[in-house]
Amino acid sequence: MTTPTDSLLQKVKLGLRQGSAFLVVGGIGFLVDAGTYNLLVFWGGEGPLFHAPLQAKIIAIAVATVVTYFGNKWWTFSHKKTDNPLREYVLYALFNVVAIGLQLGCLGFSRYVLDLSSPLSDNISGTLIGQIVAVVFRYWAYDKFVFVGDGGKGSDKTENRQP
Repeated sequence: MTTPTDSLLQKVKLGLRQGSAFLVVGGIGFLVDAGTYNLLVFWGGEGPLFHAPLQAKIIAIAVATVVTYFGNKWWTFSHKKTDNPLREYVLYALFNVVAIGLQLGCLGFSRYVLDLSSPLSDNISGTLIGQIVAVVFRYWAYDKFVFVGDGGKGSDKTENRQP
């Protein structure tokens, strides 16, 4: 029999493990995002998408999203197995579109409202600030809506039946 203290301790341990794994996966995604963006926009001074920073950011985020999906599915939320992977993929993509909008909003505000276009300002607004906002949103959305499987625990539940 588990006590309420044991249950709380297990939840804290799971939360710390899950949060740490999410941050590591996110860190890898951040490096993929920043590296891809900088190659596309600033490689050799003016990269192939120097004059199209939002399109470059979309490509960079898409590449990073593929990397982070597998990291989150197989590591961060590995304890939440799903019976409906299509639903999981669709929701993952949907919430990533919203997160991309958050990141693009930060980059677009810096570029087109503040008129800042240096590598430093792009990386601070689009990659650093945009990524922080998107990471918080993604963690909440993935845990709440995407990776919600019960790890196979619910497959043998019995229904409450009235006599």
